[in-house]
Amino acid sequence: MRLLISNDDGVFASGIQVLANTLAAAGHQVTVVCPDQERSATGHGLTLHDPIRAEAVEGIFDPSVSAWACSGTPADCVKLALGALLEAPPDMVLSGINHGANLGTDVLYSGTVSAAMEGVIEGIPAIALSLTSFAYQNFQPAADFAQSLLETLGHHPLPMPMLLNINVPPVASDGIKGAVLARQGVRRYFDMFEKRVDPRGKTYYWLAGEVLEDVEDIPDGYQALAQHLQQLPYFQGLQNMPTDVRAIREHWITVTPLQYNLTSSLGLIALQQWQGNAGPFTSSS
Repeated sequence: MRLLISNDDGVFASGIQVLANTLAAAGHQVTVVCPDQERSATGHGLTLHDPIRAEAVEGIFDPSVSAWACSGTPADCVKLALGALLEAPPDMVLSGINHGANLGTDVLYSGTVSAAMEGVIEGIPAIALSLTSFAYQNFQPAADFAQSLLETLGHHPLPMPMLLNINVPPVASDGIKGAVLARQGVRRYFDMFEKRVDPRGKTYYWLAGEVLEDVEDIPDGYQALAQHLQQLPYFQGLQNMPTDVRAIREHWITVTPLQYNLTSSLGLIALQQWQGNAGPFTSSS
C-alpha cells in the first residue's frame, strides 16, 4: 500500500519512527509528513495567516521512507502532503503512534485524530493510533497491530472512507487480551488554571487538571430518546458495546470508527417533535 503517515508529537517522536519503520519493513511505500515540533491538542487547526514550510528529513527513518518536517499543524501536514508533496494519493492515511490516549471526548482536541480525519475529508480511509500512556515507551505492539490491520484491510477494504481510532493499552504484547470494536466513551476533565507570575511581573495561566475517566450517565431528558433510538434496527446492539475507555482499562485494543459528521441523532429526534407544533420549524414533507 501507499501510506501517508503523520502525527502531532513531531518528527523526532519515537511513535512515528517505530510505525513508519515497521510498515516500511513490511513492504509498504511509506511517506512521512509531520510537524517539525510537538503540536499536541491543536485539534483540526489550519495555518491561514503564515507560510507553511516543509523540509526533507534524512537519517531519522528507514532509508526507504520519504520524510518531510512541516512547520504547520497536523492537519496542515496531511493537507500539504495531499495537495503538494505527494505525486499520487495514498491508499491510506495513518496518524501516530501518539504518546498518550485519544479516548472518548479526547478526539475533539486531538491533533493525532485530526490529521487522520483530514484524509477522510479528502475521501481517503484513515487510521489514528495511540498508546494510552505518557510514560510507557514500547510502541512496537501498536505498530504490529497496525500492520496486521492493514493486511486485513488489503483483503477486506472499508466500505466507505472512515477513520478507525485505535488505542492500545500500555502493556507488553502478551498482556493484551485482543482487539474489540468499541463505541466512543466520555472522558471529562477536572480543569483548573494555575495562576503564575513571570520574571517581569506579568501574570499568566497554565492549564492543568485531572481526567475524570468514563462517564456512562445519559443526561436527564435524553433517557427516553436514547431508549427509542436503541429500538431502531441500525442501532440495536450498540448500547451493549463497551466504551473505548472501559475496554482499555481491561487491556483490550480498541477500534472505534469515527466520522466528521457531528449531527446528533438524539437531537434530531428531539427537535422533530417541534415540527407541526409551536416550534420554529416547518415540515419538509
